[in-house]
Amino acid sequence: MTRPVLRRAVRAARAAGTSALGASALAAVVLAACGAASASPMAPPPAVTPAMPLSGLAIPGMTSVDQVISQLMTRWDIPGGAVGIVKDGRLVYARGFGYADAEAKRVAAPDALFRIASLSKPITAAAVLRLVEQNRLSLDAKAFALLSDLKPLVGATVDPRLADITVRHLLQHAGGWDRDASFDPMFRSTEIAAATNTPVPASAEAVIRFMHGQRLDFDPGRRYAYSNFGYAVLGRIIERVTVGPYDKFVQDAVLTPAGIHRMRLGRSLYADRAPDEVRYYDRASLSSVFAGGAAVSAPYGGFNLEAMDAHGGWVASTVDLLRFATAVDRLPTRPDILAGATVDMMTAKPPSPLWDGSAFYYGMGWLVRPAEQNWWHDGSLPGTASIMVRTGTGLAWVALFNARAIKPNSTFQGEIDSAMWQAVKGVTEWPTYDLFSTFP
Repeated sequence: MTRPVLRRAVRAARAAGTSALGASALAAVVLAACGAASASPMAPPPAVTPAMPLSGLAIPGMTSVDQVISQLMTRWDIPGGAVGIVKDGRLVYARGFGYADAEAKRVAAPDALFRIASLSKPITAAAVLRLVEQNRLSLDAKAFALLSDLKPLVGATVDPRLADITVRHLLQHAGGWDRDASFDPMFRSTEIAAATNTPVPASAEAVIRFMHGQRLDFDPGRRYAYSNFGYAVLGRIIERVTVGPYDKFVQDAVLTPAGIHRMRLGRSLYADRAPDEVRYYDRASLSSVFAGGAAVSAPYGGFNLEAMDAHGGWVASTVDLLRFATAVDRLPTRPDILAGATVDMMTAKPPSPLWDGSAFYYGMGWLVRPAEQNWWHDGSLPGTASIMVRTGTGLAWVALFNARAIKPNSTFQGEIDSAMWQAVKGVTEWPTYDLFSTFP
């Protein structure tokens, strides 16, 4: 089958929001014409009627993905999601699950845009490493010396250890802040706006000025403690080094070279959502961090997404995140945007005592299990659950959802990783085509 014909077939299935049964016949025709069918005619898979609508091509041999993800979402009442899978650099699976907007009964498209939460961190890490490659930034540069324009609040007592924090420490979550021991300032927007006498919600710059006056929880470089704030600081460092907006450099240096054109920074309020962006759902109501402080659904004003840009603010599709993952994966299947030595540095184990005795570790923007050469990151916000995985066997996948905890005591977030491994282990035949070209 020629690429234009394949493209038309995929677009037709995507637009139709086909169920697994409805798409199977179309997929069989596409696969046979592409020469991807097995030598022996493969019997059509048994009819599967999921408890939710699916969009995109249903792929014979990959029905395990449809089933596992549908069952997981049904069990936890997750309204909508999307899953994409790469095999040896080729996009072989891209489907939408459930509803992008449950009220409007709008089916989630395979390339719907979702908030990706902390999957933003690998993006920011890649941008920092691009600056290192360009000799515009050193990993050992003192982070707060680069932010000398962000002065402490009047009367603040500055922890002298703040001057010791390096860019490397921030990338590896070893800067000295431990949200479990103290707090996460990225979710203290109203309090920090008041303390800094700045408009609500507090900007990332206001948060940094406030944090100048907070004592560190440990000496920089002495241990790992996951820090959203540390990556927010990296975003401002990118801006100071490039003398421009954080997102512009990311677009120019990371996303565009990887062939990504739809990703953008998200907005807090429903009225400001991007075209093709899903609606987010959460059980909680919170006081808005915006002026007035009215009670709002947590995903829409319960936190300031704009200030979270570098650590949790991007909006993307599974397809575009897989374009990114395969552009930094150190594999020969698709061109990388970082030099091989840079990728090695990105995924290297941090110096002792960090992660001593552990079978895995956090490098620079990725968790890494070196024995299997698996890298991954997940993300979570009210209304958002996400995961991105690159394996040492040539597989990569991304799963995005527009809720994380609709039912009380939900363990949905923790089950996503095991569900995806179960789904790919159930694949009986991997397609040989590449769907990347069928998505803008």
